[in-house]
Amino acid sequence: MDGEEVHDTIRWRVHLDSSPERVYEVLSTGEGRARFWASSAPERDGVVHFTFPNRATHRGRVLEEDPPTCFALEYFGGSRVQFDLISDGEGGTDLTMTESAVPAAHYAIHVPGWIPVLLALKAAVDFSVDLRNHDEHRTWEAGYVDV
Repeated sequence: MDGEEVHDTIRWRVHLDSSPERVYEVLSTGEGRARFWASSAPERDGVVHFTFPNRATHRGRVLEEDPPTCFALEYFGGSRVQFDLISDGEGGTDLTMTESAVPAAHYAIHVPGWIPVLLALKAAVDFSVDLRNHDEHRTWEAGYVDV
């Protein structure tokens, strides 16, 4: 490493007006994930099959399910993405997303990449709104945040 700074964990927090049960349902089901994260993301035999607007695909094993407080899965490069949900005591949820063991090659794009995902989640669960453009030509790689 010789002086190279290593970053391997990404953490973002967001407050949602929806209950932990509602947020968990959206995170843990194919229908829910398709409302904010990917074009489709069904789970079969403990593996989530993501298809993104740019036609990229990913298969990630579900690593942990503890309704309604924790949902975790394997993500790009073998990283672990965990969503921890804590009731705010007033009907809402404080969500902490932690991606750990992020390969160096993925780190710089994953840090900002979670922001539109988490804001799309908030729009979907709190307002039943889909912020994404669903245009395969207007993708993250092309500079669009509303994929």
